This record gives sequence, structure tokens and C-alpha cells, in this order.
Amino acid sequence: MLTLALLPLAVVVLGFAARQHPARVVLLAMLTAGLVALPSVSAFLELVGTQFLKARYLLVLMFALPVIAILERHGLRALAAQLVRGWKGARTGRLLLAYLALRQGSAALGLTSLGGHAQMVRPLVAPMAEAADGDKHGEPSSTAEQSLSGPAAQAPVVRIGTPPLTQGGYNGQSLLRENLTQLARNGSVKNSSEEVRALAAATDNVGLFFGEDLFLAFGAVLLMQAFFAERGIELTPLSIALWGIPTAILAFVIHGARLLWRDRRR
Repeated sequence: MLTLALLPLAVVVLGFAARQHPARVVLLAMLTAGLVALPSVSAFLELVGTQFLKARYLLVLMFALPVIAILERHGLRALAAQLVRGWKGARTGRLLLAYLALRQGSAALGLTSLGGHAQMVRPLVAPMAEAADGDKHGEPSSTAEQSLSGPAAQAPVVRIGTPPLTQGGYNGQSLLRENLTQLARNGSVKNSSEEVRALAAATDNVGLFFGEDLFLAFGAVLLMQAFFAERGIELTPLSIALWGIPTAILAFVIHGARLLWRDRRR
């Protein structure tokens, strides 16, 4: 029985080891866990249906994704990058540090939806950070053109990321030469665009994770209170949140220092 209980964990490990899509791996692990824990497939489907009916109001949040997709189709990411190009002294680290402060502060007030990878990082934060990174080094800053239509059609196309291999003489040989140069100098090959996107996603994670624990009514705070209460340790949500302040400050300082150090060494 213990072996079967570990089967979902094995699915996660094997899925990520095989470099499968995270959503596919998590969905398969969820199905595996349900089938292992419940006596039959019908019981599993019944539980899924019951929970769906109880939480169906959460599907309202799914309507935000098509809206964001339409905005991106009409040039939201390109216009966000264009906005940064008009800022003097814009740097990737400084921009992400400002977003970290916004994300952590809003999460501490319980506004955890004010941000996120789908609704904030991908359409706004990442393109702005990439544009700031490209402007600093005088490099093109896009792997693909953002197609613009409507009012945004008059704006020049902004490129975000690494230039295409065949554009402007930037071919496969020059890319190989650049990567070999980076490997000789730094001991590793870094894609600046991918690095910036990873930093933007990490900044959102750090801000949310260490900020939400400062909100008294957050579920994790109440869970910690119940956990300690079962063991005879009486704590209030306020005391738990207060103890989270030093951790949140240290997280902000450490991640902020990483962001600023990146600007300095580049």
C-alpha cells in the first residue's frame, strides 16, 4: 500500500526527468493519486464532480486568460516593451526590484491576485524587463515580432528576446561563435532573454511567497495556527504574521541584491 501511495511522486519525478510539459505531468500525477487513493474509477469521478460543483465559481478566473490572449494578439507585450524604451536609465534589475516591492506589498495586504505569471509576468513584466536588458547593451530584443492591429498598428514593431538566426546576418554560425565565446569566458552559455524571463518569474514567486504569509487571514497562516494548536502551542495569526516579517525582509534584500548585482556585472 505504501508503494502505491508513492506512485504519484514517481510520476512527477519521471515526468520532469523526461522534460515533459509541467501541466501534463501535474495532471497525470493528480489522476494517478486519485486512482490510487480511491477504491474505484466511479468513486474518483464522483469526487471530481462534487468538488467541481463546490468550486465552480473559481472558473470565473479562467475568463481572464482569453482576455489576456486577445490583448497580447493586439500588441500588449510590444507596447509594454515600447514603454520601457522611453525610460532613461531603465535597467532590468531596477524594474524587477520595483515589481518585487509591488508584489510583496500587495500580497501582504491580501491582494494575491494583483500579479501572477499568466496575468502579469508574461504579458507585461517579462517584455518590459527584456526591453530594458536589450536597450542597455544595444542589442535587438525580440525573438518574434508582436503582431499589432487596431490602435497599436501605428506603433513600430518591438522585438523582445534573442534575434532570429537569419535576421540581419545573425545566422547559425554567428550564434555558435557567440556561444563558444561565452563558454570560454564564463564557463557557461547563457541566453539573455531566457535569463530575464526566469528572473521575472522568480521575482513574482519570491514576492508572493514571502508576502502572503504576512496577511492574517491567509490560509497558510491559519493552517500553521491549527497545526501548533493540535500540539498544545497556542499562537495567534498576528504573532505568526509578525514572525514572518523578518523572513520577508531578508527575502526582499537577498533577491533585490541579486537583481542589482546582475545590472552591475552586465
